[in-house]
Amino acid sequence: MSNTITFEDFAKIDLRVGTIIEVNDFPKARKPAYQLTIDFGDLGIKKSSAQITTLYKKDELLNRQIVATVNFPKKQIANFMSECLVMGAVTGNDVILLKPEQVVKNGTQVA
Repeated sequence: MSNTITFEDFAKIDLRVGTIIEVNDFPKARKPAYQLTIDFGDLGIKKSSAQITTLYKKDELLNRQIVATVNFPKKQIANFMSECLVMGAVTGNDVILLKPEQVVKNGTQVA
């Protein structure tokens, strides 16, 4: 377990639901990854790099809702600017994406 944080620390993290609208291979990434384009509704469209190629095929990801942190600073990964961090459960070397149990409006806040 990591260090204990306060509720105020947790409240700073902006977790939102979005729908993946585009998936591309990312050959310049050091580890196998996809480039994702995600629709967060009123928050707009954001891009993310995700190392999820072992469990997910591109066509399985398209139109899938996910949970992401949308208030991290942008991060340059090779020639790609990642604007959000897709959330997942890490099991060994694999990441299993988190998603809402039911379809919700893009941009819905996760509490």
